This record gives sequence, C-alpha cells and structure tokens, in this order.
Amino acid sequence: MTTGQHRAAQPESGPEDEEQLPTLAEQMADQLGGWRGLVESSIPVVVFVVANIVGDLRPAVIAAVAVALVIAGLRLAQRRPVRHAVNGLVGIAVGAAIAWRTGDERDFYLPGILYGIGYGVALLVSAAIRQPLVGWIWSVLVAKGRSEWRDDPRLVRTFTGLTVLWGVVWLAKVGVQAALYLAHQDTALGVARLVLGYPPYVLLLLITVWTVRRVTRETQPEALPNG
Repeated sequence: MTTGQHRAAQPESGPEDEEQLPTLAEQMADQLGGWRGLVESSIPVVVFVVANIVGDLRPAVIAAVAVALVIAGLRLAQRRPVRHAVNGLVGIAVGAAIAWRTGDERDFYLPGILYGIGYGVALLVSAAIRQPLVGWIWSVLVAKGRSEWRDDPRLVRTFTGLTVLWGVVWLAKVGVQAALYLAHQDTALGVARLVLGYPPYVLLLLITVWTVRRVTRETQPEALPNG
C-alpha cells in the first residue's frame, strides 16, 4: 500500500473510530475506578496515618493491611472490578512489610516514593528519545492498540509535550514526599501522600484527554479533502 493510499483510507475509518472511543467521563472513570475507587484507594493510607498517630507502628500497619484486604474482598464478593483494589493492596502490603521490618514508619511510604521517581524519570527519558510514554499508554488504554499517532507530527508533538508535563509534575510531587521522608516528618509525609496523590493525577488526566481530543478534532477536517 502506498503512502497516498494509506492517507486516503484514514478519513473513511476516522469518524467511526472517533465514535467508538470512550467518552471523557468513561475514560476518567476507567483510570480512576470512579469515586468509589478514589475513596477505597485512600482509606488504607488514612487508616495508617491516624492509627500511627494515636498508637504504635505495628498496629497501624496491621490496620492498614486489614482494611485493604477487606476492600479487595468486598469487591470480589460483589463481582466488581478488582484491578484498582489489587494495585492498592500490593502497594500497601509492600510498604507495610518494609516498615514492619525496619520499625520506621517512614518506610511505609518508601515504595511509593521510589516508584514515583522511576516513573517520572521514565516519562522524561521517553520524551527525550521521541517515544513519549503518554502516547503509548493512550494507544493501549484508549485507541485499542492502534498507534497511528506516530504518523502525525502534530500528535507526536502533543504527546511529547504531555509526557514532559506528566514527568515534571510527577517528579515535583515525589520530590516533596522525598524531602519530608529525609526530614523525618512522618505525619506530614502521610498527609502529603494523600494530597499529592489523586488530585494532581486527576488534573493531568483531564488535561491529557481534553488536549488529545482537541488536536484530533482539529486534524480530521484537514484530512477529508485528500480522500
């Protein structure tokens, strides 16, 4: 197939593909697990912070893990998606195991900090080598595995810019948590984990979905005359 034939074929499938894409609300709900997912993923951390303030470390660890297990169990019993619950449970369990072993409550948050640093660096590196991670994640989660955006310079620039934005925000928020970790500000670290968790993530998702959809709508009319 020639390049001209490939471009001519795209407008025919473009509107159909656009109609099949999940709505903004559906994409947000899928990535966040809805309001219930937001609340459920935060409860174990809240339990740990509160229990650690009023009591000792090990009861706080036990309480956080127990709550995470109950949440996952309820989702299984109700036959609801458990992906978000399992992800939260793994994160809580790893942090709890480290904190239990070291006896230092700060270490409950250490896996999240290390993960955040690695994720932020990976985002910036992918943008630097022109393989923006946000674009590939979009292909998997939204575009059903398609990666036609790689053939559109405007979308490549868009995803590269969005990837840099994600990387900078991610490193900034994990930097705050790392500073609190090194300063032994345990309670403040727990509060920062909650405040800097979903709010920036939700904002970044909104910016990403809105920006990509706007660019996609603007490029489609330009392709129609080529058909």
